[in-house]
Amino acid sequence: MTSRTILAVGGHIGDMDLAAGPLLAQNALDGGRSVLLALTPGERGHPRLSVAEYKEQKIAEAHAFAAGIGAEVIVYDDLSDGFLHCTDELAARLARDIRTIGPDLLLAHWGRSMHTDHEQASLLAERARFLAGLPGWEEDPDATDGPGRRHGVGQLLYTENWEDAEGFVATRYAPVSEQARNLWHEAISGQAFARGETYGFRYIDYYGAQLITRGCLTRASYAVALADSGHRLREV
Repeated sequence: MTSRTILAVGGHIGDMDLAAGPLLAQNALDGGRSVLLALTPGERGHPRLSVAEYKEQKIAEAHAFAAGIGAEVIVYDDLSDGFLHCTDELAARLARDIRTIGPDLLLAHWGRSMHTDHEQASLLAERARFLAGLPGWEEDPDATDGPGRRHGVGQLLYTENWEDAEGFVATRYAPVSEQARNLWHEAISGQAFARGETYGFRYIDYYGAQLITRGCLTRASYAVALADSGHRLREV
């Protein structure tokens, strides 16, 4: 997968950091632009911190992670973990960001999940992609860039997430170098939930092992699994 502008849209801070972080790190190393966009901070669930305290921590972790892999980050910090909905207003907001960023590739959650925020985030990514490329929608014919200029995202792919496993079948593998893997591992280790401090799930071990197993399938040291949108349409 050659370098390009990649936008990864997740329901919470940490979702795409885990599922797409190694790929985003590789893209940055290859000279591409990598952008993480979290639709909520993912601020609920810490056993010791208040929601407000954990929100502040999560946002700081998001910026540190992005810096660690050479990416950019956007957080919709006015939206709330657990209450994400695919509304026209929110899809339009995301579409404007898509137009501003101008990604060649959009990464999103798989559409079936144990977490409703992930399902809604998947729908939002699809709807926003459509709006961003829709002729005449909030389009300024004189705009050369930014939200007033229509942008068609060339490709939408779904990431592999343990919470979004139902019906997910990988249709492609993106090889990741050891350097990109190491950048990702160091960066994700700075996130409390990834270290298992919230729900106790061994996120870093799980996704680290997944990088190895997917690498075996594509004869690379490490790889990230992805699914095409056409596969999703057949499965859902």
